[in-house]
Amino acid sequence: MSPTGRATKSNPESEPGDLQPSPGLKAQTGRVLGPRALRTRQRLLDACSDLLRERSALDLSVVEIARRAGTSTATFYQYFKDVEEATLRLAQLAAEEMPAVLELIDGSWDDERGLATARSIVQAFMAHWEAHHAVLLIRNLAADHGDSRFQEARRAALSPILEALAERVAESQRSGKLSPQIHPFAAAAALGSVLEKLSAHTRELSHRGIGHDELLDTCAHILHQVVTGSPGKTR
Repeated sequence: MSPTGRATKSNPESEPGDLQPSPGLKAQTGRVLGPRALRTRQRLLDACSDLLRERSALDLSVVEIARRAGTSTATFYQYFKDVEEATLRLAQLAAEEMPAVLELIDGSWDDERGLATARSIVQAFMAHWEAHHAVLLIRNLAADHGDSRFQEARRAALSPILEALAERVAESQRSGKLSPQIHPFAAAAALGSVLEKLSAHTRELSHRGIGHDELLDTCAHILHQVVTGSPGKTR
């Protein structure tokens, strides 16, 4: 499966190395999904993802998803209870990309390399939102309205990032670079909020003349300064 959560094979016939049955993936009836069922399920997810880029989730129907996937509504209901459940699964798949951001946080924060590390993190975050913009907006909206499933999906995606950033802040405190009055996790949560909000609303910011590169550099400098206590140098 690709990082976007799409199946990498489109051949309807089973092939060596194709999707294999997974005990963790079951139909609504509880049966384990085999290779053919996994491909059908993935087509439905891909169709849902494509349609969410075109219209509001409130306007999206099971009929449209099934039609886009080339199957029936009855088939859709074999795999998902409703459109919301399919969207939740897309949010969970998107979260599987976040370990790549964790690797960047583990990079060097020393000297000028720290600003480059911060820039790479922001770039990855913005790319993640660009790839999954509609799904992530729905995830956050549902989570903010108290849906525990979407709250858990958001926590699964962001908690490891915030914990890693908090540890970096704590390291800077131990080395005397940051005030001990700053709470590491509170600082990390603030950074996460900045990255999420600005990545989610790049289109609105463009109307104020703020381009992609300007937003990237601004967020990178904020991230770097909060984590290291240093303003960094401009390129």
